[in-house]
Amino acid sequence: MSVILSKHQRPEPDLFVIPASADRPRQTFYRGQDLILAIEVVSPESTVRDRSRKPTLYAEAGIPHFWRVEDHSDKAVVYVYELDPATGSYTATGIHHDRLKLTTPFDLDIDLTGIDRI
Repeated sequence: MSVILSKHQRPEPDLFVIPASADRPRQTFYRGQDLILAIEVVSPESTVRDRSRKPTLYAEAGIPHFWRVEDHSDKAVVYVYELDPATGSYTATGIHHDRLKLTTPFDLDIDLTGIDRI
């Protein structure tokens, strides 16, 4: 599902979270302001785009949370960012290697060691 950020920007995050109120029947896109969280899973072909370009676009669109998932030695590592309203850019709030346990933007507890591949 694509996300409309502007007239010429319509990326497709690997995963995203929206409130239930933003979901409509037969919808083919969401607007950036609908998203609570955008998640990108980095592959060798998408490294520059997922580390640099997409976070910038998501921050400019005002998406409050961004996570980047990467493979380090066959283990998932999750980089967690939150939008700083004063700067309009993301601030790193954590790097999670074995366990992803958060209370923002929602309560979450995932054992990352149980993920075989990303």
